[in-house]
Amino acid sequence: MKLGELASRLGAELHGDPNLEVTGVKGIEEAGPTEITFVANPRYTALARATRAAAIIVEPEFQEISAATLRIKNPYHAFSRALGLFYQPPAYPPGIHPTAVIDSTAHIGAEAHIGAYAVVGPNVRIGSHATLLPHVVLYPGVQAGDHFFAHAHAVVRENCVLGDHVTLENGAIIGADGFGFSKNEAGQWEKIPQSGPVRIGNCVDVQANATIDRATVGATEIGDGTKVDNLVQVGHGSRVGNNTLLCAQTGLAGSSVIGNNVILAGQVGIAGHCTVGDGVILTAQSAVSHDVPPGKMISGSPGFDNRIWLRAVTIFQRLPELAKRLDRLEKAVTRLLPGSEPGPPDTEDRK
Repeated sequence: MKLGELASRLGAELHGDPNLEVTGVKGIEEAGPTEITFVANPRYTALARATRAAAIIVEPEFQEISAATLRIKNPYHAFSRALGLFYQPPAYPPGIHPTAVIDSTAHIGAEAHIGAYAVVGPNVRIGSHATLLPHVVLYPGVQAGDHFFAHAHAVVRENCVLGDHVTLENGAIIGADGFGFSKNEAGQWEKIPQSGPVRIGNCVDVQANATIDRATVGATEIGDGTKVDNLVQVGHGSRVGNNTLLCAQTGLAGSSVIGNNVILAGQVGIAGHCTVGDGVILTAQSAVSHDVPPGKMISGSPGFDNRIWLRAVTIFQRLPELAKRLDRLEKAVTRLLPGSEPGPPDTEDRK
């Protein structure tokens, strides 16, 4: 593809030779003379000057460099779109593999691809252009919209409802039983029936080995445009808003309520029955056991305001030094008190 054509398709302003041939997309350190790359972080400006890439996608105000530049307001997203122009995932033509098991009461929309050993249970309804890869299992009563894509070994349990353009990566489990048990009179744990389905909106991605549990009553809900990363656990009866990111190994205890446009970074923990407001960011490994108002940035475990946490972490690193200084001050004050016996000089004072 010519660089000029690429700039036009991305909507970028080109500074450079429009006839330059481009064959692919790579990172800034790996890109060669026929490949493009991007810079969205000022820390990589020096690498931009030294790159061998044919062109770099940058912000409009980026300095002029020897390499050609494609200038656009969101370089990272433009880079993502460029990847889509050069990389095409495998295509799965319509058809049903002879080893697939599809119940006679199931309804499969037009242009579906059903892979080997997939199982589609009774009363399942799937929209058009669905792709079910090998060993996908849809329990009875599942409903999924158009362009449903389930990678190998994804499972959707009974009566769960998925919108249009939902993607389940390998091993994702939608609607497994929530972790609900009650003690009987003998002090033994008995399972509480998990009667409520999972309801997933449109354009939701659930990454590999993530689990979204069904509800005891009501439903577990995931809003439109939300992305659920690998190994995330969404507890039963939780509600997650629109366009929210649940990053790797995040865990939501039962009945958590997460707002719209929230970012829960890796290994974040939310205690049960907590509400996290719209636009909140919890940084990696944070944990909260209380409600979080909209717009806050929270860090630490237990979590508190990110700005205070940053100062606290700085102080924490100095605690050994501060403890020594406090010990010296206490000894000095004690020697000055009336009636105190003068002691030997503090060896710490001479260090």
